[in-house]
Amino acid sequence: MPKDGPWLDAAAGRLVRPYTVSNGRTRPTTPFDLMSQVMSTGAKPFGYLGPEHAQVLALCDAPVSVAELAAQLRLPAAVTKVLLSDLVDCGALTTKPPAFFHNPTDRSLLEAVLDGLRRHL
Repeated sequence: MPKDGPWLDAAAGRLVRPYTVSNGRTRPTTPFDLMSQVMSTGAKPFGYLGPEHAQVLALCDAPVSVAELAAQLRLPAAVTKVLLSDLVDCGALTTKPPAFFHNPTDRSLLEAVLDGLRRHL
């Protein structure tokens, strides 16, 4: 069995389909950018939340971007945003926009990203 637990199977892939994780919802109640930062507030969420919500909270002890969470959860960004909005709505997460990216098409920023990618390849 893979280290990801019962939600993944080596032969079948993800056993719980993304639309099931988000209860068929495709739009979050809180607007998120892929670079938005989220962090746990420490408040205990009220009501029932699924195992994916608990997994998100475990990953949000320090600020983390929506894109990074989607990658770690192995879920589409749209589904991740729905999960995050559930947690923001119940007070378990806080979010802030990526303030340090004033212009995502800035040449120096793009060159820094390219340099970082080259170092990792």
